[in-house]
Amino acid sequence: MPMKTLIIYDSFFGNTEQIAQAIGNSLGSKENVETFRVSDIKPEQLIGLDLLIVGSPTRAFRPTKAITDFLKKIPSNGLNGVKMAAFDTRISTADINSRLLNLLMKAFGYAAKPIANKLEKKGGNLIIPPEGFFVKGSEGPLKDGELERAADWAKLAIKTQ
Repeated sequence: MPMKTLIIYDSFFGNTEQIAQAIGNSLGSKENVETFRVSDIKPEQLIGLDLLIVGSPTRAFRPTKAITDFLKKIPSNGLNGVKMAAFDTRISTADINSRLLNLLMKAFGYAAKPIANKLEKKGGNLIIPPEGFFVKGSEGPLKDGELERAADWAKLAIKTQ
């Protein structure tokens, strides 16, 4: 029986949306896998899910406000039994020419881990470590190979079932 999968993302410059679409396209048919911007999601769409994947650009070391607000609205234990994964888009620390900013990135991190932590607190089962996909500069585009890496990451998540 096919898994019902929902991919929810937020995006400012289109990079996170491209990653979300690449993940969705790699996971199967449109009947079983749906991809939505967080502003278009309705709470009832979380009912009966097998797999939930949530992604956000990293903004000030965190997920976007829209993703954070969405996660807060999920009822306690609202994801019991749901497998989940989290991703973000980010600038590589190798591309940052500021020692202070590099230190801050190491200290405060990126958006994917807080997303995963919040999903786990709602009862979700993390099936693969949170992942970051790299953009060039603060607005992108995505670095070469990141769409393929996203598809491979999603396929790995499914294989761990």
